[in-house]
Amino acid sequence: MKCLIIAAGQGTRLSKRGDSKPLISLLGLSLIERAILTAKRCGLSDFYVVTGYNGQKVRSFLDGFGKHKNIKITHLINEEWEKGNGLSVLKAKHLLDKNFILLMVDHLFDEKILEELQSQQIDDGEVILAVDYNINSNSLVDIGDVTRVYVEDKGIVDIGKGIRRYSAYDTGAFLCSPIIFTAIERSTARNNDSSLSGAIKILAEGNKAKAFDIRNKFWLDLDDEDTLKKAEKYMLGRLKKLSDGPVSRYINRPISTKITKHLLRTNITPNQISFVSFLVSLIASVLLFLGNYIGLLLSGILVQVSSIIDGCDGEVARLKYKETDFGKWFDACLDRYADAFILFGLSYYAFSSGSGLIAWPVGFLAIIGSFMNSYMADKYDGLMKAKFSRGKPFGIRIGRDVRMFIIFIGAVTNQAFFVLVFIAVLMNIENIRRVAVCYRNESH
Repeated sequence: MKCLIIAAGQGTRLSKRGDSKPLISLLGLSLIERAILTAKRCGLSDFYVVTGYNGQKVRSFLDGFGKHKNIKITHLINEEWEKGNGLSVLKAKHLLDKNFILLMVDHLFDEKILEELQSQQIDDGEVILAVDYNINSNSLVDIGDVTRVYVEDKGIVDIGKGIRRYSAYDTGAFLCSPIIFTAIERSTARNNDSSLSGAIKILAEGNKAKAFDIRNKFWLDLDDEDTLKKAEKYMLGRLKKLSDGPVSRYINRPISTKITKHLLRTNITPNQISFVSFLVSLIASVLLFLGNYIGLLLSGILVQVSSIIDGCDGEVARLKYKETDFGKWFDACLDRYADAFILFGLSYYAFSSGSGLIAWPVGFLAIIGSFMNSYMADKYDGLMKAKFSRGKPFGIRIGRDVRMFIIFIGAVTNQAFFVLVFIAVLMNIENIRRVAVCYRNESH
């Protein structure tokens, strides 16, 4: 399915952020990049972008972006961008003769909205608008500026910013048949209204404008500084994963997301961040061979720093749409090497500081338990996510974040051997528990 994106407006309320609204940055990507990459992730591949104000700059940017990402982008130009947004849609009249998705460049969406919108059954001569029925408690909506929609039995009856009777908000995402072009022309000629809302009113007269319920999923109209800040806060908050352990969730993430916010302004890649995290762990392991408390203390601090940085690579990858199978595998490989070096160094420190030969078998059990803990994570986490989706609690996850934090605490308290014993026991017991949990669920 093709995708038409309206990116012709000026965006005066965001002029401090840049001289072209589509190119305003949000957590490392411009609004037009986010709109296209979100749609692309939902299966859309052929893009038509309507530009107007400062259009040459936007088109030049899109040429480079499309070439770099191997995305087909067709330029459409609206010289009358100051008039109703329906005129921008009309620029695609002779190019889109089948159903298509219509998006606004300044709207953010949960990807599931677009996925579900595409799958809606649409009859010839109809348009479906994604609407939000959560009109009483959606704190992200600017009540004074949002377009309101009145819906009865899934059919749109009225739409507009000033209507008093309404039951939903217009999210700015449409599934259109080519009838939308005729509706815009009729609205312009009959009512001197060249807006999309005017066209929807025309279609509503013939019961051809339908509403699709987004069911409280996230969306946001980015009109000013306040909504941009809300978007940043929401997107950074979503970086928490169901599989995060307690240390990651309550200690590491609040710090790593702040670091990530700055990293997004640079060209540093997720794989480079993974490697930096590994190097910090490597330095931490070398410090353990100094055999004194200062080396142990510094090592523990670096281990925890590495654990925090280790969350940044995935955060940058998700926010910049740079997630790859290689990146996940590369990060996992480096983590295993880092674990081995750190635990081996800790074993040497315990041995040299008076624990004797017993430190080596205990260290071996700690390394094996840690490796198996990570090896089991994929199947176990998949099972827990499935249970969570069925309304069951995810539970506490004992993983690498907990392991690294235990090493940090042990280093601060100068209890290297006790930490080795604790990790060896904890990790192996956790692994046995995971086997039991997976077996029980497999049996059912």
